[in-house]
Amino acid sequence: MKTIQGVLWDNDGVLVNTEQLFYESNRDLLLPYGIDLTPKQFFDWFLDNNYGAWHVLLGQGHGIELVERLRAERTALFAQRLRQARQLAMPGIGHVLAALRPHVAMGVVTSAYEQHFRISHAATGLLRHFDFVLTREMYGESKPAPDGYQLGLQRLGLAAADCVAVEDSPRGLRAANAAGLECIVVRNPMNRHYAFDDAFCVVDSNAELGEVLAAFVPGMAHTPRQLESFL
Repeated sequence: MKTIQGVLWDNDGVLVNTEQLFYESNRDLLLPYGIDLTPKQFFDWFLDNNYGAWHVLLGQGHGIELVERLRAERTALFAQRLRQARQLAMPGIGHVLAALRPHVAMGVVTSAYEQHFRISHAATGLLRHFDFVLTREMYGESKPAPDGYQLGLQRLGLAAADCVAVEDSPRGLRAANAAGLECIVVRNPMNRHYAFDDAFCVVDSNAELGEVLAAFVPGMAHTPRQLESFL
């Protein structure tokens, strides 16, 4: 039976419920330019292909100067909306992390920049569970490149075979797999339509995520039914 000694966590959409706010920030900035960004386009362009919506502006003949200005405006707008949000921690994720913490090493590998990451966790109480956090400034290429997860494994001091990643996006899944990690994907409203065929498994809730992880972490409580489900 596989056992794991470390878990590397994505942040947005996994630990904190921030992807809708990021979507709305992009949508509202693009709308004055005739681009009505849909949730499906956001998923495909931002969470799957990792090239954003700036290509649409450039295709309309706008210059790179406008793109850079809108990037800066988005940074400020997203930060404002994160500060205004009352509760960003995903339901049940705190219980999962608390149960894991005595048994495995854990780190965060996120594409979020440090400014947004810190704001999103200002009131979650989740960061005490992690040995380290890697934000976008701290590694080379962004997901789906494996750079962040490779650095995360170095920080854990563990082999990929002894760890798993937890993700919610196709590009995050590809990044984890490219680093040699098996990856558990958590469903949320943004990704419910996507198959995630290359995932180790796909779970529908954090309660189910806790059951899966318990089956592979020595010392965590689990039931025979849970073991049978995930062996």
